[in-house]
Amino acid sequence: MKFDKPVLPAVMIKRYKRFLADVRLENGDEITVHCANSGSMKTCWGEDWPVLIQDSQNPKRKLQYTLEMTHNGDTWIGVNTQVPNQIVKEALKAKKLSPFLDYDSVRPEVKISDKSRIDFYLDGVGDQPDCLIEVKNVTLLEEDGCVSFPDAVSTRGQKHLQELMDFKQKGYRCAMVYTVQRSDGQSFRPAEEIDPRYAQLLREAVEQGVEVYVFQASLSEEGVELLDKCLPVKL
Repeated sequence: MKFDKPVLPAVMIKRYKRFLADVRLENGDEITVHCANSGSMKTCWGEDWPVLIQDSQNPKRKLQYTLEMTHNGDTWIGVNTQVPNQIVKEALKAKKLSPFLDYDSVRPEVKISDKSRIDFYLDGVGDQPDCLIEVKNVTLLEEDGCVSFPDAVSTRGQKHLQELMDFKQKGYRCAMVYTVQRSDGQSFRPAEEIDPRYAQLLREAVEQGVEVYVFQASLSEEGVELLDKCLPVKL
């Protein structure tokens, strides 16, 4: 996924109220930008960290710029939670993800119940089961080098795991796809100390046959690409 609008360098001042961040531009101006991330963003920002912001070029938006990435001195970290679905869609359609190469039909945001949609629905052919994929963004880095999810209690994430288990029992193929938008993690595990219920449900989901893939992303000033490279999962 290449950035399709201008991206500017800046420096982080602070992130606050979940969806806001103050940054300093290269000319010294300080502005407030939109932060498309409802999590805690723990280990993802610090004062004076370099950041990248994207110009929406939308005069109707209250905040012109969106925070896309931060840099901790070692790696870019993708904090825009709208990006994972975009890069997964791109990779699926280009047949770049080994576990899903047999599927030709990729449908995003498919309604699976009166109140729920699945991120991606892959239509099976012949005896091949239809596949449901839920996508999550991973940015939390633990002290031992593991990345983990979630970075805040996620009742929505818990609901998604339960739904995948329900559909797995109905004969569907179901998968959790975690996109790791940083390069300094060596493995993945659920953040049990933050959301023990989510960690429990993820283990139950795996026991019931829900597949888990933790794909590494490549980040640069030009954009983000999902790699066909999976990190080890520690449950």
